[in-house]
Amino acid sequence: MTTQYTEAEIKTIANAPMMVGMAISMVDLGIVSTAIEAVAMSKQFVTAAQKYPNNSIIQGVFSEENFKSGVIKLDKPNISPEDVKSGALLEQAIAATTDALNLLEGKATPAEIDEYKQFIYNCGEAVAEAAGSGLFGTGSPKVSPEEAVALSRLKTALGLV
Repeated sequence: MTTQYTEAEIKTIANAPMMVGMAISMVDLGIVSTAIEAVAMSKQFVTAAQKYPNNSIIQGVFSEENFKSGVIKLDKPNISPEDVKSGALLEQAIAATTDALNLLEGKATPAEIDEYKQFIYNCGEAVAEAAGSGLFGTGSPKVSPEEAVALSRLKTALGLV
């Protein structure tokens, strides 16, 4: 199924994995680890079209053209420390994911939507696995207990359990 998306739809679809990556990163905040996690998230986005060559969602949204034109960018959300501690940021990410999935109903095949869900989860997982505790994020384990809980909640919300 090949679908053209409006700029607003592209932003909604791209926003879900971006919010997930940010939410996972903020769960276990550290100056160096956050930078490492941001790089991991960027790699997920830049390689998405190559990893999912037959997925019309990912091909239509995560194209090089959309990156170059600035269509895909995350507006700086208004995040308070309370949002991070309370889990509200993760809830916002899950809500953004739900919005994107609702938008895709009837515009993509169920298999493509399932791959997009997996892509969203993989973005969060890549962020969690990018840096551990300790000096310069090199410590072990890479995935903190807080990140593991957040990933579990995300997996359940995406129906990947």
